[in-house]
Amino acid sequence: MRNLLWALSACLLLASCGEKNTETVTEHTFTNDLIHETSPYLLQHAHNPVNWRGWNPETLSYAKETNQLMIVSIGYAACHWCHVMEKESFEDSTVAALMNDRFVSVKVDREERPDVDQVYINAVQLMTGNAGWPLNVITLPDGRPVWGGTYFRKEQWMQAIEQVADLYDEDPSKLVTYADRLEDGIKSMDIIELNTDQIDYTNYDDTPLIDSWKQRFDPEYGGTAGAPKFMMPSDWSMLLRQAINEQDELLLAQVKVTLDKMAMGGLYDHVGGGFARYSTDPKWHVPHFEKMLYDNAQLVSLYSQAYSAFKDPFYKEVVDGILQFVAKELTHPEGMFYSSLDADSEQEDGTLVEGAFYTYKLEELQSVLEEDFEDFGEYYNVNEKGLWEEEDVYVLFKDKHDQAFIASKGWTMDQLGSKKQQWHQRLADYRSNRIAPRLDDKSLTSWNAWMIKGYVDAYRSFGTRAYLDVALKNGEFIKNKQLKENNSLWHSYKDGQSTIEGYLEDYAAVIAAFIDLYEVTLDAQWLQISNDLVQQCFENFYDDKNSMFYFTSAKEERLMTRTIEYRDNVIPSSNSVMAKNLAVLSHHFDDERMRQSSLQMLKNIQQEMEQYPSSFGNWHDLLMDHKRKFYEIVVVGPQALEMVAQLNELYLPNSMIAGSTSPGEEPLLKGRYQEDRTMVYVCVNNTCKLPVDNLEAAIKLLD
Repeated sequence: MRNLLWALSACLLLASCGEKNTETVTEHTFTNDLIHETSPYLLQHAHNPVNWRGWNPETLSYAKETNQLMIVSIGYAACHWCHVMEKESFEDSTVAALMNDRFVSVKVDREERPDVDQVYINAVQLMTGNAGWPLNVITLPDGRPVWGGTYFRKEQWMQAIEQVADLYDEDPSKLVTYADRLEDGIKSMDIIELNTDQIDYTNYDDTPLIDSWKQRFDPEYGGTAGAPKFMMPSDWSMLLRQAINEQDELLLAQVKVTLDKMAMGGLYDHVGGGFARYSTDPKWHVPHFEKMLYDNAQLVSLYSQAYSAFKDPFYKEVVDGILQFVAKELTHPEGMFYSSLDADSEQEDGTLVEGAFYTYKLEELQSVLEEDFEDFGEYYNVNEKGLWEEEDVYVLFKDKHDQAFIASKGWTMDQLGSKKQQWHQRLADYRSNRIAPRLDDKSLTSWNAWMIKGYVDAYRSFGTRAYLDVALKNGEFIKNKQLKENNSLWHSYKDGQSTIEGYLEDYAAVIAAFIDLYEVTLDAQWLQISNDLVQQCFENFYDDKNSMFYFTSAKEERLMTRTIEYRDNVIPSSNSVMAKNLAVLSHHFDDERMRQSSLQMLKNIQQEMEQYPSSFGNWHDLLMDHKRKFYEIVVVGPQALEMVAQLNELYLPNSMIAGSTSPGEEPLLKGRYQEDRTMVYVCVNNTCKLPVDNLEAAIKLLD
């Protein structure tokens, strides 16, 4: 299907390469509707000469009424190549005149409207074999795509869109026929068949899946071989668990080198903390410089879990650095988290330069660090290794572990720590005089929930109460601002206004985050809200035919197709997160529908997971819950919170926690409270071993 559609796409353009429409482009009085939007990305385009409209019913009705093709251009505020194309094409009056004369032009923030983005990214994937952002699509007046791609230079863009417009004027039936075929292809991409096989996952051999992962590893620099390199936190969390479960020392070493090299590389901002989105090279040296909330949230969880497993103090340093960055740059006083910082920084002449805020020239470093420059330069590779694209610009990175470095210097770790603190402060003060990258200050419910999980995991591993306080404050924000009275969710929040109906990603992430809040506070409200949200998902997102969940609610506007997001990516898929949620909540509420739905979802994707295991890392994590005993650790009694805090410091992936400091009626708590003692019950499917009154004894009951 993909090759056929690609060929058809090429034929469409060739078919329109004959007679050219030489009519002079009509003059327009420019009207750009984006000035009325709240999305920072859309507002970035609000003063383009293109007559941009937002994605809304009025725009779609206008395209149908006027029978005009639409250009749907999709991106996000931190996207470097989105800015490049804007500068080259969308700020150009000639390009704008062509677009305004022959198209209804629509700008979409992919973070606000992931549903729209997914439909068109699937279309471009089918048409060209790859897709990314900026994403640019031409559609029929009814919104069905007929042509698309990613970044285009000005001349390419003008030639392509004019050819498609000419063909629409001369022979629109060709585009309609192609749109029909492409629509069928798009709809087929997310078809999930109900797997009725009986599968015993306790005897399931996942060795071939892990072997497939291993074939793609980069043993020297970690991660997977080649470039660009994305961090994929949930994948490495799963592989860490697999390595420990199976006592696979080689796999464990691969996880360790990956975590070390990512945090030592230029991908990590050694001065201000936080990770950029991905590395452009195999060594994790030069990043794509945008900083996304969802990446940093998941990496806090990953490095916190890794600290619990390895007890490496370097991982605590990384977590502290990320959370200092989030607190300073991405946190609103109300407790919600902003979305991202741009890859580009504005210069004094008004131009945008990628990475300018985070990189340094040699003379700058020498001037700022003075007598410390030599040691600093050796530590952070201010040499040929650290050069970016052979220019006199350096991206700081480490290629030695701290222990090796201090051994070469005769320093102690405390001495190195003191020096690093001074170096970082000097550089932070210096670069504070630069124009900071632009902030995308909208708050997305799902991304905020991932950040809650990050803070909770950091609290679990390190016991820092301030981390839990931040997580609770954001939980209250979601509960009070993004949760409606009918237990449905809003997707976005900005300037005091909640907007856009929640997607499955919002429900799945919030449920997971609130389960985590319950496990560290034993406050049953978080568990009850999670259960309420699950019922909403069953009512408005669930497909009874295959036991999967649609990405959009049944109450919302219908796009060309209603997608089912189930392949894991830089963020785990909403269905894999939901399947894990259902599994955990089924224990808390003794709910058979949740239990069976979660298991059925795993069975449904099994065949594709076996073919493409690297696209199903979070699903594999759920699979491991079934391969081994999954423990319910129930702590009840006056000292339950203190005992739970100690439990949370341990690396115990095949388990969940329930508990209470008072009598409870929930299935896992009923009848187990003793007023004068705190007891720990270790259970499997609510079948418990004899209770014990200390953690050491409880841990011995776990395999």
